[in-house]
Amino acid sequence: MSKRAVVVVDLQNEYLPAGKLPLDGIHDALNNAARVIADARTRGELVVNVRHESADAQAPFFQRGTDGVQIHDAVAPLEGEPVIVKNFPNSFLKTPLKEMLDENGIEEVTVIGAMSHMCIDATARAASDFGYKTKVVHDACATRELEFNGSTVPAAQVHTALMSALAFGYASVISTDEYLAG
Repeated sequence: MSKRAVVVVDLQNEYLPAGKLPLDGIHDALNNAARVIADARTRGELVVNVRHESADAQAPFFQRGTDGVQIHDAVAPLEGEPVIVKNFPNSFLKTPLKEMLDENGIEEVTVIGAMSHMCIDATARAASDFGYKTKVVHDACATRELEFNGSTVPAAQVHTALMSALAFGYASVISTDEYLAG
């Protein structure tokens, strides 16, 4: 059995242009994520799908029962693949993710999905903190522009800053092509 898993974080309809929280580069991220997932399935690696739902019924997005919380068809789980519902940015927080990985003897985790500056960051850092060898496939992730203190930071800069921070001490940050060649 493989000791590697791909954790697919929040590639949900809410992040598409028609959703309530559209991301820059989401279509490229979905296409690359689909390639990573297909490769993992071919190798017999565990693919864990994580789906965010707001715990607050009044939240402006990710409301239970809406189309927005559904995993996008391009990366839809196969029958029998686990789907974990989370309510926090960290995919490990108050979910069975760590238990599932440990039960399957997983030692290496590859993280893909959305948003780079929130759930990818929190999940990759937690995976590393739990002792998993952690990879993030940067072009299978997407984010959006952010505002801080009156300044708008373009999505590409947000993404670059987060990926460089992860690469500094938490994860190996690679491209889809590098992942597939690995």
